[in-house]
Amino acid sequence: MKSNYILQSEMQLQKAQKIIQSLNIVRVWGNIGAIVNQVGSVKLGLLAKHRDIDFHIYTDELNVKDSFAVISELCANPHVKKCEFTNLADTEENCFEWHLFYEDEQNELWQIDMIQIKRGSQYDGYFENVAVQILKQMTAMQKEIVLKLKYETPDDVKISGIEYYKAVIQDNVQTYEELLRWRAGHQFNGIIEW
Repeated sequence: MKSNYILQSEMQLQKAQKIIQSLNIVRVWGNIGAIVNQVGSVKLGLLAKHRDIDFHIYTDELNVKDSFAVISELCANPHVKKCEFTNLADTEENCFEWHLFYEDEQNELWQIDMIQIKRGSQYDGYFENVAVQILKQMTAMQKEIVLKLKYETPDDVKISGIEYYKAVIQDNVQTYEELLRWRAGHQFNGIIEW
């Protein structure tokens, strides 16, 4: 029998898939020759109460006009209420960051992160490989613990998904109190590596 945490996560994942289909993200980005990869908690089947959907999008070049054209089409969807853009093309991350905010039928706001990365740059495929490693190593019990911790985390506390995964899978953290102690002993700046 599935736990409440698993059932709640499955319901969230179904909502996420409806949003992805509503926006037709893969087709719209594909119009400029982009490769679209799902990453993050939706990819891992670990979506909890934080409503976010993550994509890494690969193009040969980072062309602002092409990227804005894609986002313009996505923002034509009446459920998209807000859009944010950050140009990180001149950094080691070599990307554009797009954040769309989508209001679903229950008036809940979802954040859709689309990171457009230049093919062949430092992080090309990196996070996809991390996801593969996490899925290979994570047991059913660890999945349950991660979801429990995500649901137990207060809404005003920001913990990235990778922190939960490292704490539970690599260091056997099992309770929220243990997670807080683990975080106190692990300070991260920038991208957290697996």
